[in-house]
Amino acid sequence: MVNERQEMLEKSATLYFGPWYRKSPFFEATRRAGCTSYDIYNHMYLPAYYDDVEVEYWALNNGVTVWDVGVERTVQVAGPDADRFIDMITCRDLTKCAVKQAKYMLVTGPDGSIVNDPVLIHVAKDTWWMQLADSDGGLYALGVAAASGLDVEVSLPDVHPMQVQGPDSGKTLEKLVGTGIYDIKYYWTQEFEINGIPVLISRTGWTAIPGFEVNLLDGTRGDALWDAVMEAGHEFDIRPIAPCEARRIEGGIFNYGSDIKLGDTPFHVMGLERLVEEQPQDYIGKAALESLRKNGVDRKLVGIELQGEELRAEMSEYWSAFKGGRKVGHLTDATWSPGLKKNIGYVWLPIDLATPGTTIDVETEDGVHLAGITAAIPFVDAKKERPAAPLSA
Repeated sequence: MVNERQEMLEKSATLYFGPWYRKSPFFEATRRAGCTSYDIYNHMYLPAYYDDVEVEYWALNNGVTVWDVGVERTVQVAGPDADRFIDMITCRDLTKCAVKQAKYMLVTGPDGSIVNDPVLIHVAKDTWWMQLADSDGGLYALGVAAASGLDVEVSLPDVHPMQVQGPDSGKTLEKLVGTGIYDIKYYWTQEFEINGIPVLISRTGWTAIPGFEVNLLDGTRGDALWDAVMEAGHEFDIRPIAPCEARRIEGGIFNYGSDIKLGDTPFHVMGLERLVEEQPQDYIGKAALESLRKNGVDRKLVGIELQGEELRAEMSEYWSAFKGGRKVGHLTDATWSPGLKKNIGYVWLPIDLATPGTTIDVETEDGVHLAGITAAIPFVDAKKERPAAPLSA
């Protein structure tokens, strides 16, 4: 099968490496591992290509993979008022979030829109980490802190995540930290040492299948941690991969900056409505979100299935969506799912067209027309059961 993504990369402009973008502690290891293309994400280099995307998809689904995701820039909020502050900048009720627990967090602006959607970790008493998607959410937190009058400090700690994902991820990490890896519940964390290297491991990931994020707590030890994980996973055919678009779309995971942006609220995105939690305390954007809860929204991001041949090249521009010859919205992502054996993606549509089963005409950036039909999100694993089963003792 012709690898259209590789052909596109070979024709693309060169990305120069320099001091003006941040490198993760695993950057040189990814180059030695054969990464040939990088993206810029969160002002950092993100490995974008090692091998054919379908090869990487099946490696993730059937074995174990490692990703450099240091671009999930960790922002720490600490101090006597840290609990109040972190609860103030999200529509989620965090008053019962225990130490060592993690949450998928929506950072909200005054209009209720999504400033960022990090994984939040309550690492210690009065200390929280936001592991950020691609936006300047850390600067937003600094600004809110400066105006709040609360006793908090917002900083960038020496914390650098890598993802170890796939059904054999538990067995790989067991060789490094012992059977305690199986005691970590979904969206919980635990501290360990790997060959004397301090790490915090969370049962989280960008895949909705078995997986962990290993947070390096000493940025000088990136090569050593990478090599240790690769050696432990050797018998399971571990391989480094780029973020897997097909798997994350199957699982209903969003990419901030393309699927959702500032101006979009949780009520505008299928599946995120549940995260606007009813709570007595105030938070930034609460009044706007409660108004939307009562009055509804005018548009929605939903799933879409596309007919036609396998989509192999990635989108470089939004694709237009039409109904009755009139442009009504746009697709944010579209990719071939090897597991579902269909083309899937996300589309923004007016609320009256957002019901699953609506037929849509799609025009690609190259002028090709495809037939589409709206679908529910996620496409698979609606109850998130798949991540738990393989890791049960």
